[in-house]
Amino acid sequence: MPKTDFNADWLFEGCDSVRLPHNAVDLPFSYFDERVYQRVFTYEKTFDADPTWARREVSVVFDGAMANARVSLNGALLTRHADGYTPFEARLTGLLQPTGNRLTVIVDGSENPGIPPFGGAIDYLTYAGIYREVWLNVTAPVSIGLHKIETPNVLAAHKSVTVTTTLNNPQNLAVSGTLTATLCDASGATIATTSASVTGSTATLTLAGLADITLWDTTTPALYTLNLTLDTPQGQDTATSRFGFRSAEFTSDGFKLNGKPLKIRGLNRHQSFPYAGYALGRAAQEKDAEILKHDLRVNLVRTSHYPQSSHFLNRCDELGLLVFEEIPGWQHIGDLAWQKESVENVRRMIRRDWNHPSIIIWGVRINESQDNHDFYLQTNAAAHALDSTRQTGGVRYITDSELLEDVYTMNDFILGNEEHGGNRPRTPLRPQQEVTGLPHVVPYIITEYGGHMYPTKSNDQEQRQAEHVTRHLEVLNAMHGDPQIAGCIGWCAFDYNTHKDFGSGDRLCHHGVMDMFREPKFAAYAYASQSDPADGIILKPVTFWARGERNIGGVLPLIILTNCDEVELTYGNHRLKRVGPDREKYPHLPHAPVILDRRHFTHDELGLWGMMWEDATITGYLNGKAVATARFVSDPVATTLQVTPDTTRIAAHEATRVMVRALDQVGNKLPFFPEPVAITVTGARLIGPSLVPLRAGSTGFWVQSTGAGSIEITVTSDRLGTQTLHLTAE
Repeated sequence: MPKTDFNADWLFEGCDSVRLPHNAVDLPFSYFDERVYQRVFTYEKTFDADPTWARREVSVVFDGAMANARVSLNGALLTRHADGYTPFEARLTGLLQPTGNRLTVIVDGSENPGIPPFGGAIDYLTYAGIYREVWLNVTAPVSIGLHKIETPNVLAAHKSVTVTTTLNNPQNLAVSGTLTATLCDASGATIATTSASVTGSTATLTLAGLADITLWDTTTPALYTLNLTLDTPQGQDTATSRFGFRSAEFTSDGFKLNGKPLKIRGLNRHQSFPYAGYALGRAAQEKDAEILKHDLRVNLVRTSHYPQSSHFLNRCDELGLLVFEEIPGWQHIGDLAWQKESVENVRRMIRRDWNHPSIIIWGVRINESQDNHDFYLQTNAAAHALDSTRQTGGVRYITDSELLEDVYTMNDFILGNEEHGGNRPRTPLRPQQEVTGLPHVVPYIITEYGGHMYPTKSNDQEQRQAEHVTRHLEVLNAMHGDPQIAGCIGWCAFDYNTHKDFGSGDRLCHHGVMDMFREPKFAAYAYASQSDPADGIILKPVTFWARGERNIGGVLPLIILTNCDEVELTYGNHRLKRVGPDREKYPHLPHAPVILDRRHFTHDELGLWGMMWEDATITGYLNGKAVATARFVSDPVATTLQVTPDTTRIAAHEATRVMVRALDQVGNKLPFFPEPVAITVTGARLIGPSLVPLRAGSTGFWVQSTGAGSIEITVTSDRLGTQTLHLTAE
């Protein structure tokens, strides 16, 4: 039988019945004490043994628990797991009572210095609890274990698939049977099948001579399914894995996907959410991947700084979103025992995720740590032994760092250092060899920039937000103009909660191009605007259109983030000239922004920008045709309360996001509208408080269904009235 849902009816701390995934402590949005979750918590589940489990192997699989877990059955210790980010399994076979079995899980949320990433300071929160799903696994006594799928010759006319399978045999039975592998396409049609006798602990099967195979890439993420069936005298077991045919290689000339050059344009992601911490399930994880792919339009995400949800990775596979995945850690390297555990983190990460075509590189170095020759020899060796098909990287921020990995991965924060005593002019990125100190060019990618160098809140002054945009654009332009840089990954996609020692004092790092609710700041469009217009027109003026918002006043220079050919500004009754992208300042960007400044206006035209503030329309043109319009009014007033769910139909027990915005009379968000809204939910659970202020004119919340049925959501503003939504949980 397949793994079954084991998430219902857990007793938390001896009193509350909860469903997993679960956050041990829901934190406020800001200004909290993060120590409240840094203690021990207890989960218990009571269940009866099914008679059909007799002569079967029975276990419980935990997808993730933070951070130090101990699992017991009826008082007997089954297993320990000191890694908060990877799965672990507790074997129940031979220990079950017919009725009243009590499974106890104790998780210690303290920052244990013996467990990565702890022991030093970290600038993000780890929360606590059984924050991912739990599964009951009932199999034949001999079953299919880990299996690695490899596609060694994807660029050949005829391709092959090799699967290496480990057999689970905890009872040490004599193994005799047949393993069958069946390859199917996305429609479920069988492409090829093969079988072999198995007598040991592993088996390898190859399906060769495969024709008409579609390669997996960022635009056509073709996925195939490999179905495995094991027949032994003890019974039958099955397993299914998705994968893709693709090659990925970092070279000294850049990155190549399936042999073709591809500039990487990415963002880093923390897996945390407001209030719920890590404990939002499949729907929210998948939505984050969709936001990165469709809203931010990047082609890669880095899982900073730990392995993230399988749901998130599965969706990256489906969307064609590349992934840089790395082990837990932040600057600190512990003692030898700590390092041994970190090497195990490498192995656990790779064994869990080696079949994801989206993952193109393993991060096997503690983020921003100092060099440690012996330690990093071990992490690289562990990765290469398990997976010879992917390269390794190790993210550092120090120059002249020893290169033990396949790819030199660098956090380059040079932009902005001139403000802190630097003696060089404004520089977006340093040349590769200045950073590496090597006499030759190596595979090289920028893994962070921006972030703490220029934290920007959604409601910051327009002038600061324009500078935030400019800094991201300058790095993107420099990356595109340097063939020795494979790409760049900005810090970061979403704002995130942090410790007291970091961020803005409010327990938030406002480093994202989106806020914690995944609402875009202007800088989000610096990335989205680099996309092909065929994927959607982007036209985003970087302005609140207010006469006195900037220092001195006015809106010039006005950055317009767009993938249009040119834009036209109409101000009041005066039609001004069309202006094209600023190729002088941004010669390398796929789509340079349009920048309206004094260069584009005569003295008389500038006179139009007098004390009388007027309406404006900005129109984007593509191939000579108007394709997008942005309107601004000179007298914005609070007009509409917009309440928008990500979806109106959600799976039972899953959560969906709802965004709330205060809009003016032409539909623009009011950036300094601070008034609160009251939220009422029936038929589901509201995650977070029921009375919240708008921040930069918006807020968000998640609702989690408690079962199938109807959900009603009402959001009320004293000024803007009430909006009601009806959702369905299926």
